[in-house]
Amino acid sequence: MTPAPPENLLLLCLDLQPVFIRAMADGATVQRRCAFAIQAAVGLGLPVLFTEQVPQKLGGTAPELLALAPQATVRAKETFSALADDSIHSSMRGMEHLLLCGLETPVCVYQTALEALSAGLEVTLLSDCIGARRPDDARVCLEALARAGVHLLPSETVFYALLRGVQHPFFKAYTQLVKSHG
Repeated sequence: MTPAPPENLLLLCLDLQPVFIRAMADGATVQRRCAFAIQAAVGLGLPVLFTEQVPQKLGGTAPELLALAPQATVRAKETFSALADDSIHSSMRGMEHLLLCGLETPVCVYQTALEALSAGLEVTLLSDCIGARRPDDARVCLEALARAGVHLLPSETVFYALLRGVQHPFFKAYTQLVKSHG
């Protein structure tokens, strides 16, 4: 992956609401890995955007995740693709590359990734930061997304690529973050 400059990169966190996290095959692990990705993005100065699927009925984003990115934008949606919501799509103006994490792989993650590609954005799914109720469904969708041109990479790999080397000012803090989420 050759990442866009950080100012053109956005971490998009899809529907990390407790009601969904509890329904996932390995929800606690997904939440822990998303926490890592959020902290890494914040440490690198990347913007973070949370989406919430019908929060008035399903509740908001897990508060412990929101607390990791106090400057993040939070947008409610009723569409499965985040980009199908005009408010969310307009929040991404100027972005060239989306890093995606969240739920659920065969629904919102899949549709958001495809629509982002159609909009001319580069898309990287943080493969350790996504989840599904049925892992076999997720596997099929991830294979289809890879064929469509979506990058599928573990979060550590992506953030190390953004650091580029040990001289980056966030490098020491990042290695501690890696160790604490090991």
